[in-house]
Formats: sequence, C-alpha cells, structure tokens
Amino acid sequence: MQTTPPEVLTTLKTLRDYIRWAASRFTEHQVSFGHGTVAALDEAAALVLHTVHQPYNLAEAYLDTVLTLDERQSVIDMIGRRINERIPAAYLTHEAIFAGLSFYVDERVLVPRSPIAELIEQRFAPWIDEEQVSNILDLCTGSGCIAIACAYAFPEAYVDAVDLSPDALAVAERNVNQHHLADAVTLYESDLFEELPETRYDIIVSNPPYVNLEEWRQLPKEFHAEPEMGLKAGETGLDIVIRILVDADNYLTDTGILVVEVGSSAGTLQDKFPDVPFYWLDFERGGDGVFLLTAEHVNFYHQHFLAALS
Repeated sequence: MQTTPPEVLTTLKTLRDYIRWAASRFTEHQVSFGHGTVAALDEAAALVLHTVHQPYNLAEAYLDTVLTLDERQSVIDMIGRRINERIPAAYLTHEAIFAGLSFYVDERVLVPRSPIAELIEQRFAPWIDEEQVSNILDLCTGSGCIAIACAYAFPEAYVDAVDLSPDALAVAERNVNQHHLADAVTLYESDLFEELPETRYDIIVSNPPYVNLEEWRQLPKEFHAEPEMGLKAGETGLDIVIRILVDADNYLTDTGILVVEVGSSAGTLQDKFPDVPFYWLDFERGGDGVFLLTAEHVNFYHQHFLAALS
C-alpha cells in the first residue's frame, strides 16, 4: 500500500497542485485507465474536482484557488483509494459523463464509455432521417446511458431499454428518474429480445458483452471491478453479438439501422462473416469497433447469421 508524505498536505495548496500531484502518483503506481478517461491527468482532474464538489468542466481560472486543509486531506484520501483499490474512478465518484450527460454508476453496471455517444449526439446522421424516428431499442442497457441519451436526441421517439440483470436495471431506473424520462424510456428485464412487445424499431443500438475469455483474463484490475456478465461473451467474444444479428431482422423497420459495438472483437466478427458489408464507423473523439448495418443487409444476410448459431 502506498503512503503519502505528510508534507504534501502543507506544500501543495491549489487545485492545480493536487491535479498535477495525483497524475504523477497515478503514473508512478501504473494505474490503468479506460473508463471514461485515457490519461493520468484527465483522471486526476476528474477525481480532484469531484472531491471538492466542483464540476468536471470548471473554468481554468479557478484551478489556482487554494484548498482548505480538510479539502486537501479529502483529495489525498481519494487518490489513495484509487491507487490502492484499483477500481474505476466512476465507482468512487458514483458519476460518469456520457454524451455530455451525468449518470449515476456503481459496481452493478459497466462504466459508460462507448464511442456510440458521438453517434447519438449526431442523431445517427447521415444513416437515418431523424424526423422519421419513432421507436428506438437499446439492448444490454446497463446504466441506461445510451437509452437516455437517445431520448434526449430524439424527444419525439419512444425508447425501450433491455437488460438481463435486475441489478443493472435498478441503476438504469435511477438514471431514468434522475433525468425525468420515465414517460419516454421503458425498461425491460429480458434476455435480449425475448420479453419485448411486438414492435419494429427505427434504430436498434447495443453495447453488449464482447470480450473473449482469454482477453478478459488479462484485463487490468480496474476492469475486473466491473460486472463480469457485462464484459465476457464466450471463447470468441461473439456469443451475444451473433444472437443480436440473428433476431434483429424481426424487430427493425424496413428503413431501420442496427448499430452494435464489438470493440476488440471486430476483427473476429469480420473474419467470421467475410461477405457481410459491415460499415465500421469512425469517431472524431476516438474509439472504434462499432458497426452499422441497414435493415436490408440484416435481412439479406440472415441465413449467414443463423448458420453461425448451429
């Protein structure tokens, strides 16, 4: 366990001092990132600002404000927990930012971090006419972040959100209520499509489990703090994705789209279905491994997907 020299409390004074110090400690102790931040300085800023009850987008001019001794000690304690316990920062703060929105998170759900946020902010343009979107489905909703972001992006649409985990749905419900969207977002406890009503969706979007067994075993400790069922998807990482591809045909409108994040399993998926024209999306803010298929392609290649289940 790392210890903090007592002089830190007296020699470091400002927000800027403690953000720099925390970033150095994270680098020194080889803390792993990837839960909303990708660098030590960003993670340090998020934790320090949260600890002193300031917004993540605090104006830079305030970074030179002096912290009280109690605030300094609270920051030191928080940074110590992040290093010693190796759990994602969002579990310490119980907050994650996704598509510019704040969400409550804890160990019952994955920390929101999908590049799909950028696509939602663009209202899935140019792939669909936003004026024609009436129904959206979010499979494997977890915290509900994708479903809720979609409800903001398409205020006239109805959003259904599905998860198999009752624990995850409890978090999603908290977030739906926090954003006052109970009339727009309906939650279902379901194994993918099984418990859904007979509805055709203009957009089906999913960030399902897609980590293969070997990769999961090698993930840093921070990722093992997350619910296993939200990450692991069999030997190839495609167990859930293939089931989505098989059944989506029955739930998409004729002009609908299917958007699925498969992350590190993208190459495996493309190799498994070499003839399928997956469109791999690019993101300005980084991230990859997200494909889009039109309803026409989902229908045309249905037998390919079905054969993969046998």
